[in-house]
Amino acid sequence: MSRKGKVLVAMSGGIDSTVAALMLNQQGYEVIGITMKTWDYSTSAPVAGKKETGCCNLDSFNDARLAAVQHGFPHYILDIRDEFGSFVVNNFVDEYLAGRTPNPCVMCNTHIKWAALLKRADALGCDFIATGHYGKILQNPDNGRYFISKGVDSTKDQSYVLWGLPQELLSRTLLPLSDYHKTEIRQMALDFGYPELAKKSESYEICFVPDNDYRGFLKRNVDGLEAKVAGGWFVDKTGKKLGQHNGYPFYTIGQRKGLIAVGRPVYVTHIDPATNTVTLGDEEELDKTNMFVKGINWMKYEGLPDAYEVTTKIRYRDSGSLSRVFQGSDKSNIHVQFLDAVKGIAPGQSAVFYEGDDVIGGGIIQREF
Repeated sequence: MSRKGKVLVAMSGGIDSTVAALMLNQQGYEVIGITMKTWDYSTSAPVAGKKETGCCNLDSFNDARLAAVQHGFPHYILDIRDEFGSFVVNNFVDEYLAGRTPNPCVMCNTHIKWAALLKRADALGCDFIATGHYGKILQNPDNGRYFISKGVDSTKDQSYVLWGLPQELLSRTLLPLSDYHKTEIRQMALDFGYPELAKKSESYEICFVPDNDYRGFLKRNVDGLEAKVAGGWFVDKTGKKLGQHNGYPFYTIGQRKGLIAVGRPVYVTHIDPATNTVTLGDEEELDKTNMFVKGINWMKYEGLPDAYEVTTKIRYRDSGSLSRVFQGSDKSNIHVQFLDAVKGIAPGQSAVFYEGDDVIGGGIIQREF
């Protein structure tokens, strides 16, 4: 038994998780690798000649196992397709049918992957779990709470997608890539003797929508969807009909392409599932100063006083905007007031609150106004 402890490392077969496992092994941890099978590619995008991608393909499984074998630590494959499908995929579909824009990676990290890792870690007698995410886990010296902070590589930082992790999981998680840039990780892959891994491209697709066509995925997975939502109307902010659309689930807030010609650029500004209407407007109509956020998970603090100033990110690539938060009586729903208007707040996406580089907490955007 290593003096540093026993750690279960999630290995997708990609460069980040592989290097994370090899780093921990080199540092003296007793490493066990595990690869999670979340989805069958063949059920999601029947595109001729297209290979499986990301965490769902046999080549990645083999790459992860080979690295483990070559470095002398065990490796297992964990099938979590049932849990993944029943929660992440169903949530993905339900959110679009409710006129919202989901973030399945946040849901998966929060409710599926980390929970599955911890359950298997306990069964294997592991002290820690680890992943190849770019971010830091720190502990607040004033209250003992664990929280996520940004990694040093701002171009790869993944703190935004980890806001939902509870204290129990954070306290046992290691993120060994937190102090490195991606270029350094590629060099480490070379140093470990994996030149092909060092050159491996990254996928930013949703694992169960590898062709990036979420509309096609909805059509294949919701019986009769096209017929149910066909014939809806594009309208302006006054309710005037501008033309028919293909169905409200096939549009997202801020969308500009694939609409109708009205003589000027227009954007999707609102989606109403009850009436199957999609409101179009000028770009400035996307500007909002307030939103409600639900399902809050607090990290650095147990809660915040009213009018506490934070930086709020409303999407993964968002640089963040100064705002004030006002907490409801149940602490799980809050009102966010931006100091300046922000563009394209999309219900269903995550709102993550920062204090400098530190994640205070986050939640799901309920509505904007």
